[in-house]
Amino acid sequence: MKTFAAISLFIFTGIFTALFFGFDLSEASESLEYDDEQEGLEDEVVIKFSHVVAENTPKGEAVRKFASLVQDRSNGEIKVEVYSNGTLYNDENEFTALMNGHIQMIAPATSKMTERFPKWQVLDLPFAFPDYDAVRQAYEGEIGLTLLNNLENGVKGMTFWYNGFKQLTSDKQPLTVPSDFNRTHFRIMPSPMIESQFRALGASTSMLPFNKTYSNLEVDFIDGQENTPSNVYTKKLFQEQKYMTISNHGYLGYVVLMNEAFWENLSEEHQTIVQEALNETTNWIRRHSIEMNDAHLRMMKRADSIEVHYLTNKQKQLWKQTFEPVYEEAENIVGKRLMEEIYGIQEQYK
Repeated sequence: MKTFAAISLFIFTGIFTALFFGFDLSEASESLEYDDEQEGLEDEVVIKFSHVVAENTPKGEAVRKFASLVQDRSNGEIKVEVYSNGTLYNDENEFTALMNGHIQMIAPATSKMTERFPKWQVLDLPFAFPDYDAVRQAYEGEIGLTLLNNLENGVKGMTFWYNGFKQLTSDKQPLTVPSDFNRTHFRIMPSPMIESQFRALGASTSMLPFNKTYSNLEVDFIDGQENTPSNVYTKKLFQEQKYMTISNHGYLGYVVLMNEAFWENLSEEHQTIVQEALNETTNWIRRHSIEMNDAHLRMMKRADSIEVHYLTNKQKQLWKQTFEPVYEEAENIVGKRLMEEIYGIQEQYK
C-alpha cells in the first residue's frame, strides 16, 4: 500500500512540475512571426463566377476575359474565381446559390429567367430579331432596361452578353417545314414561351439542364434540341444528331447577374473596376461571338457527321405563320408596351 502511494505521489509531482515549469509561457505569449506572404489577403475581394458551358464558347471566353481584366485593373485586389461546365452549380440551382450568397456572379441564358420573371419571355418570341443589330437594340435599349429593372430577390442585373442565333438539330429527319416536328420530342430551356413554340409545331418537350442534354440524346430520350453552333459543337451534341437546320428562329443571349448585397458592399473604386471590365467584355463578346459560332459551324460541316440544311424564305414564312398564336399569347404575359418595342425593332431591321 505504501508502495502504491509513493508511486502515485511521484506521478502527480511529475505532472505538476511539467505543467508549471516545463513550458516557457513567455514564448507562448509572444506575437507570431510576421509572414509577408499573408500581407493583403484580408483585403482581397473574391468573386465566385459560376456558369454551365464550356470554356471555349462565347460565354466561357467572356467570363475568362472579365476575370483577367478585373485582376489586372485592381492590381490583384479583386480575384474572380471561374467555375465552368456546371462544376459548382448547374443551371437549375445557380440562381438560388446566387441569391443566398454562395456565389457572387452568374450569367444564365435569358430564357432561364422566365420562370421567376415572366416578362423576360419577350426575348424568347420566335423570329423576334431579324439580325444581330436588332438584338443589340433590344439588349441596350428600352427592352433591356425594363427587364433589368424587373429583377428582385437580392439579385442585381449588370449587363447582357451575346452568343448567337439558335439552330435546331434532330436525329429523325431534316426540319424544314412545321409538319416535320410532328411526334418529335425536344429538349428546351425552361421558358413557357419556348414550350409554346414547339407545341405550335406539334412537338413535345422536356425542360432539361444543359449539361444533361448530351446524355439524353445518347439514350434517345429526346429526338433533338435547339442551340447555337458554339454550344452544339463544344458539347459534342452534333455527334448524337443527324440533321441541323439553320433557322435563326430565336436568339440565345445571357444576362450577367450579381448578388446585390455583395455589390453594395464593394467600395466605389471596386464597383467602378467591375463595371468597366463588364462593359469592355460586353463589347468584346458582341463582336467575337459571331466569329466563334461561324467557326464552330464550319468545323461541324468539315466533320461531316451532321447534315446541315438552310431554311428558304418560303419555308421560313410557313414557320412564322405557325407561330402567330404564340405572339397572340405573349401580349397577355409580357404586356403591350414590350410587345410594341418588339414590333418596332422588327419594323426597323426587317
